[in-house]
Amino acid sequence: MDEVFGTHNSASTTPTRPAERLAAGETWQEHDLVFCREDGTPLDRWHVRKEFRKITKAARLGGAWTPRELRHSFVSILSAHDVRLEDISDLVGHSSMSVTETVYRHEIRLALTKGATAMNRILKAKAAKLT
Repeated sequence: MDEVFGTHNSASTTPTRPAERLAAGETWQEHDLVFCREDGTPLDRWHVRKEFRKITKAARLGGAWTPRELRHSFVSILSAHDVRLEDISDLVGHSSMSVTETVYRHEIRLALTKGATAMNRILKAKAAKLT
């Protein structure tokens, strides 16, 4: 599937992107997309990657990055800084935490290990006080 962005609001009767539609004139094709080409047609993944590469080069990050890698980096950084899994799931737009756990298992494993280590420390301290 080459279409990478869904519709803004499938029930909408108001055309999206009015400025672009006006500029395109009769070549405009209404697909009710939030992100589209200059003529209203869907973006394909190659166009998105090409434009993304321009942005990362301009930011001096190099041209090898992909949107997917940026998303994974986002999750990894949040996880490494102890952001709750529920919050990460919400920020990346997953329907449930189980999706986040499945897709990003390798990124969140460190956070889970840190949590387990912390619980071990807490429980050992509590146990030492009882003896």
